[in-house]
Amino acid sequence: MLRITVGSLTFEARLEEAAAPKTCAAVRRLLPLRSKIIQARWSGESGWVPLGDLEAGVGFENHTSYPAPGELLLYPGGLSETEILFPYGPTNFGSKMGQLAGNHFATIARPDGLLELGRMVLWEGAQDIVFELEP
Repeated sequence: MLRITVGSLTFEARLEEAAAPKTCAAVRRLLPLRSKIIQARWSGESGWVPLGDLEAGVGFENHTSYPAPGELLLYPGGLSETEILFPYGPTNFGSKMGQLAGNHFATIARPDGLLELGRMVLWEGAQDIVFELEP
């Protein structure tokens, strides 16, 4: 399990090892990951964690443009920068370059707190975020 902390919120997420083994391995190599989550600009009700020019070392697997709330995506780069997308509501993943697809690598176990996450990133701005493996 993955533990994700955003401000006072804590989420547990199941890694999608069977559907996205290479992406899960790439994410594990980044842990613990400390960054900022901000409101997505083009994707609807999602936060995103910019990872810049990070080389994730994976191609597309288990990819989608329409993740459900709580289905975390890793976009491995290409048309836009590398990022983690964190949907909290209806999402159509995209950038200024157009529609994107990202690798669904983890799913939030319980959706409690997703709406609060959305409120925080939309109305309060960038939030600290930490991804780490559960002890």
